Amino acid sequence: MKIILTVTGLDHTGIVGAVATELTRQDVNIENVSQSLMDEYFTMIMQCSFDENTQNLADLQDAMKKVGEAQKVKVRIQSEAIFKAMHSL
Repeated sequence: MKIILTVTGLDHTGIVGAVATELTRQDVNIENVSQSLMDEYFTMIMQCSFDENTQNLADLQDAMKKVGEAQKVKVRIQSEAIFKAMHSL
């Protein structure tokens, strides 16, 4: 399954490392990443994939929510198919 993961919040050291580390633990492959800083605000979008036979989206969302809470950022994950449908009119 392909997913789009977004991270937003105040910038600080360790956000990318924490997100990437948990994705590795969850056996999620990072396929593409874009990040930027706007003054003190951090934003990142990742396109990722994982095997639906060994992982489910709800469990992944829960795991990444904990990373977001620990890092004091907002982490959102949605299916790439839903993301595409929402943004194609």
